[in-house]
Amino acid sequence: MFATGFGIGFALAAPVGPIGLLCMQRTLRHGRISGIVSGLGAATVDFTYGLIALSGFSLVQSLITQAHWMQLIGSLFLCYIGWSMFQASSNASISDTASSRLSSYLSVLLLTFLNPMTITLFLALFARFELTMMNGQDAFLFLIGIFLGSAAWWVILANITHLLKHQLATPTLRIIQWTSASLIIGFGAFGVIQFFL
Repeated sequence: MFATGFGIGFALAAPVGPIGLLCMQRTLRHGRISGIVSGLGAATVDFTYGLIALSGFSLVQSLITQAHWMQLIGSLFLCYIGWSMFQASSNASISDTASSRLSSYLSVLLLTFLNPMTITLFLALFARFELTMMNGQDAFLFLIGIFLGSAAWWVILANITHLLKHQLATPTLRIIQWTSASLIIGFGAFGVIQFFL
């Protein structure tokens, strides 16, 4: 069950969406550790949603009923973070402190938790692989696998971004940062528009 959980965690994290762009941006601006810590916020939510999905459908259904409001709040928060990144990208790189790492972790944790697609994907995967009927030890190994699989992807992404950072000139890095910040704002704006349609 550990291997299954690891594969699911890795597969869920791997598509580069707004969270991936955010982790890459933070790696470029603050360093590799900041990018990894940001990714661990997403891995924590993957673990939590896996636990919720294993706990029963009543709790899952209560989350799904709030999906529209979760999407709106998450999208607005995404716009705010993207705008903050866009403004900060013209400044010199700042130091990576313990407080900034905690902020990176908590912001990604909140953004990922407010994404209703995460729990929907878990439900689909659980139904596909018939994972809802597991004993305690298998469930524990499965959840640990999810966390470590997700974390492995964020470590890989942060390290690749860190290596690329040293191969690119400063103007190119700023263009990448502006582009990623703009895309994050775009993701957020799209979510807000969807809410009102």
